[in-house]
Amino acid sequence: MLPTIADVLELETVRRGGPRVVAGADRLDTRVRWVHVGEIADIAGLLRGGELVLTTGVALPDDPDKLADYIGALADVGASGLVVELGRRFVRELPRAVVKSAEEHGLPVIVLTRETPFVQITESVHARIIDIQLEELRASEQLHEVFTELSVEGASPTEVLAQVARLAGRPVLLENLAHQVLACESAGRDAGTLLAGWETRSRAVAPAGRTAYDPASGWLVTTVGARGQDWGRLILVCGAAPSPRDLVLAERAATTLALGRLLERHQESLERQAHGTIITGILTHAYADPDEAAARARAVGVPLTGRKLVSVVIRPTEPADQALDGQAQLGELAEATAGACRDARLPALVGALDQERVGVLLPLPPRTQAEAALTTLADRLRTLWPPGAAFVLAAGSVVESIRDVRRSFLEAEQVADVAVRQPDGRAFYRLPDLRLRGLLHLLRDDARLQTFAERELGPLLAHDAQRGGDLTRILRVYLDSGRNKAVAAQKAHLSRPAFYDRLRRLERILDTDLDDVESCLSLHVAILALESFRRDNRT
Repeated sequence: MLPTIADVLELETVRRGGPRVVAGADRLDTRVRWVHVGEIADIAGLLRGGELVLTTGVALPDDPDKLADYIGALADVGASGLVVELGRRFVRELPRAVVKSAEEHGLPVIVLTRETPFVQITESVHARIIDIQLEELRASEQLHEVFTELSVEGASPTEVLAQVARLAGRPVLLENLAHQVLACESAGRDAGTLLAGWETRSRAVAPAGRTAYDPASGWLVTTVGARGQDWGRLILVCGAAPSPRDLVLAERAATTLALGRLLERHQESLERQAHGTIITGILTHAYADPDEAAARARAVGVPLTGRKLVSVVIRPTEPADQALDGQAQLGELAEATAGACRDARLPALVGALDQERVGVLLPLPPRTQAEAALTTLADRLRTLWPPGAAFVLAAGSVVESIRDVRRSFLEAEQVADVAVRQPDGRAFYRLPDLRLRGLLHLLRDDARLQTFAERELGPLLAHDAQRGGDLTRILRVYLDSGRNKAVAAQKAHLSRPAFYDRLRRLERILDTDLDDVESCLSLHVAILALESFRRDNRT
């Protein structure tokens, strides 16, 4: 940070000259970039701004208007101030035109009442400027080292913010584009006070530029993102104008956060892709020898040999509306599943099987119970997956060899396909849990089952198709209610007489007795089979 005119006035070499401020006393906080000695009247053309001009005034004009023009030219070019040594041209005080013009232009003017070698002043001020620049360079180098190390170590946002707060001594926050706080380091401040009404306060702060200071809030705001994809803002709560070091600190931290997110995403994507390739290779017999699959899995840190192998398929219960959203949702589910496996200390291959399913190959030590491991995995995943985004976890049979993994996976896929249609909140599903529904799903491609369903329900389906009726639904409600007519009428939102009338119509169309247990059992199986056909066609 460059010294101010007030800092210059405190230097011993300047104080020996008996300095006195005669104009612009309210502008002594102006920064001094350099000191320039000049005795010519048109010196403004040699300046670039930020210079403190030293002169004895021996070459300045006598005319008051020209003196005023001299001061105006210095102010226009952005000079920091003017120091005039009295005694040679101006004996006791400066002409009134100089002081008046300086006040009008806001240019600080200082007189030296004793003779002072200008070279001593320039040396002192320039030494101060160079010392400050060296200090800033060292600080920048330190920040470079700190944040390079954080990047190499893959530090989390929390760790990055902790370093920023330590180096700045101020609170720092990371928010997303929805102004939700992702991480916060309060630097000893009360976090509740700091975060109170955050979203409203943050939305009101929109400084221009990627890094800018907002005086109203006292916030230094830096945009976080890379490759044109901004995803958040880093906010340093300064309270006053930030120093250049604060600016460098905020920008380096933002770069580290952006790079960390890119590396994390890339690394996780590669990991999921590698795992998915191994699982697919096992399922498609792409590996000539099971030992090759075991070696590839071992290379990514998942031992398969000497373990019990459990195949798991996970499906979201509510697929996203669009294909792109569905792909993103499945990717997030795969990452959450991998995180759940890590939390549960269950090394596993985790990858997307297709656009709807995440596959997990779970190797378990011989003495580990599969049920306990599956329950732990499901519980961990529910803590990582958003509450509103439910899923079903289906497991195949436990196998002892990689050669049998494909059979286990096919079973898990079939179980998941059935369970996802009517989940009942179980931690995980296996084939015995699905009972008749699972059996019908396994047989859904059998022509004999299709013929049976058509024979039982064909006349009813044709009737509804021709008349746009809902008698098939009424039959399903009746059978699901255990043939309790009163309960079924209530579920169908019909009066009892109206419901009984529909049952009589059903008996005429199907030519059967709906009070007969065996007839109703056949119809119920046929409806479950029909739903299996229809849902399979939709997936």
